[in-house]
Amino acid sequence: MVIVAAAGGLALSIAGHTMIPDIAGAGTLLDSAAPWLGLMIPLLLVAGLVLQARTTLAMLIPALVWCLVFGANLLPHASAATGNMRVVSQNLYASNDNPAATAADLAATNADVVGVQELTDPGRRAIATVLGDDHPHHATIGTVGVWSRYPITEVDRVDLGLGWTRALRARLHTPHGPIEVYVVHLPSLRPESIDQRNQALDELADALRTDNSSRAIVLGDFNTASSDRAMQRLPSKARAVRQDTGSGFGFTWPARFPLVRLDHILQWGLHPTDTNTIHTRGTDHRAVLADFTA
Repeated sequence: MVIVAAAGGLALSIAGHTMIPDIAGAGTLLDSAAPWLGLMIPLLLVAGLVLQARTTLAMLIPALVWCLVFGANLLPHASAATGNMRVVSQNLYASNDNPAATAADLAATNADVVGVQELTDPGRRAIATVLGDDHPHHATIGTVGVWSRYPITEVDRVDLGLGWTRALRARLHTPHGPIEVYVVHLPSLRPESIDQRNQALDELADALRTDNSSRAIVLGDFNTASSDRAMQRLPSKARAVRQDTGSGFGFTWPARFPLVRLDHILQWGLHPTDTNTIHTRGTDHRAVLADFTA
């Protein structure tokens, strides 16, 4: 009965993690870890076998629920179409002691547009030096920036209600027409700062909701996992590229052994054809990359 009860509780936790009260940020942290709850299934199965329990078939219930909730992430969704524009987003890491290496790895992606968060003065100089020739157009506000092969105009700060700037909006003039690009960095995912993160996410959601542009891309470190209930605050028109293309969970943090996807690329009005994560030197986040047919 203990095995059956544990299997039932695990199935409910996987299926209903977003309905568990978010007290002191516990719900958000559970959401972020939800895909990893599947690791408890083989542990319970082993316990049942050791106890020679006849109820080990009960493990099929949480296994089925996990597949229904998270299994689609393991299916390939890459488009047969070839993209004509590539973007990449990277948290440069404020304590990065080799930002030039990170910049070189970003340049190697051959991205047309590079969005960067957690910019410091050394990081800004390194990015400008490495990307400057191929990406002559750039804009930075506060600790976020964008480097582009396409001309940039109408650069504005996006107020996240933090008292300092961690988001910008710029217009790219591409050969395929104008595209609005946001670069954002939301507050950290820590128990003491989840309320601040949620407030900033609400401010971002309002900015995106009121943006009447026909095409836009949002690049950033959201400090919000793909499975976090807080992602539902964003307007439905701003779709994560991983909803339409890519395979696997695409975890980005921590870089050495990613456990959660905190970095995202959202879009509307464009057709994503592929997405991936890139290991870059010097930083604690993996970069996220997406190809589009513009």
